[in-house]
Amino acid sequence: MIRFVTMCVFAVFATTAHAAVDVQDITTPGGVKAWLVEEHSIAFTALEIRFRGGSSLDRDGKRGEVNLMMALIEEGAGDLDAQAFAKSRDDLAASYSFDAGMDSVSISAKFLTENRDEAVALLREAILNPRFDQDAIDRVKGQIYSVIRSKQTDPSDIASAIFYEQAFGAHPYGTSPDGTLESVAALTRDDVIAAYRGALVRDRVYIGAVGDITADELSQLVDDLFGDLAQSGPEMPEVISAGLTGGTTVVPFETPQSVVLFGHAGIARDDDDYIPAFIANEIFGGGADSRLMAEVREARGLTYGIGSYLASFDHGSLVAGQFSSANGSVAEAVQVVKDEWEKVARDGITPEELDKAKSYLTGAYALRFDGNAPIARILVGMQMVGLGPEYIAHRNDLVNAVTLDEINRVVRELYDPNALTFVIVGQPEGVQAD
Repeated sequence: MIRFVTMCVFAVFATTAHAAVDVQDITTPGGVKAWLVEEHSIAFTALEIRFRGGSSLDRDGKRGEVNLMMALIEEGAGDLDAQAFAKSRDDLAASYSFDAGMDSVSISAKFLTENRDEAVALLREAILNPRFDQDAIDRVKGQIYSVIRSKQTDPSDIASAIFYEQAFGAHPYGTSPDGTLESVAALTRDDVIAAYRGALVRDRVYIGAVGDITADELSQLVDDLFGDLAQSGPEMPEVISAGLTGGTTVVPFETPQSVVLFGHAGIARDDDDYIPAFIANEIFGGGADSRLMAEVREARGLTYGIGSYLASFDHGSLVAGQFSSANGSVAEAVQVVKDEWEKVARDGITPEELDKAKSYLTGAYALRFDGNAPIARILVGMQMVGLGPEYIAHRNDLVNAVTLDEINRVVRELYDPNALTFVIVGQPEGVQAD
């Protein structure tokens, strides 16, 4: 079954030409759903695949197993060891990447039409028959150890680790998906296989394809890739409310600049108020002309840059931000952030700010569609948050429909000065932990 939806935007594909885009909503004979944008001007296809769950599926005491597993997928498959697999991929001029995130594992592939069958066959081996050789496990573990050690000495990573631990505690979101040196060292090949079987399952797969491929060809490709996977996986973690209730944590670290993270509980992506909240964040701290940039950087020169964001995960959410500042300036910068947080919660957004944000957000939206691979990622991201293909055509209408009263109601509900929490890593002068 194929459904066509015209996206009323102009997308830049692999060529410089602009063209209207048709999203085809496909259900394969095997029952797998996928979205396709055909673009035959260049003999090339980008394929984006995600499985919901990601590192949040790590079992108790096995932190880092999904991350390790995904790093190993490309380290040999079927009859090919790691070197042979890499040579076969390069000979086909194909590109694959395998990544683990908090809420999903992703597989990105790019291949030429002339090599499509061989490239997909090789990808199929990686997905269905990964080797997980012990020498590859040992080698990749060593790479992960280096990443973990590096993060232990980076003030930004230290601040992030503490901030997320305070927000989410024992929930998977509260610890790094990399795992710890101890947890990764304890992982066995059996653990990697268990992580593979739990993370790559048919009923949690989302697919976007853009390029020189038809709906029938994609349907066959998808069923070939995923037909032999398990149907379902383990239970997802529970939804959690961020436990940030206010206060400041200071972590001593010898550095001329302190790193500051701040925020509190946010808003879910499927909340009816998400778009007003998204616009509000753009005004408050998301854009180059935001209030935080104007007050902390431009007016006072306390930092080179500051920003805020909505972190809307599958099972929890934050509204948060970050900046770095000289140790002698941190106290003033923190106070400005507190003042601005209280001001926006009390006084809201102005009509001029709302109009300017709408103009920017609607004008910039089409620029996101700037290539086959980015479009494929957008298609998958939309599916994962429950949006239909028609959202692209109507997204700017939804932004423009937000009223001043609506956005200020959302701002009052979202921004809570009393819950605003700071984590500071460095040697800040005049800052007291509480």
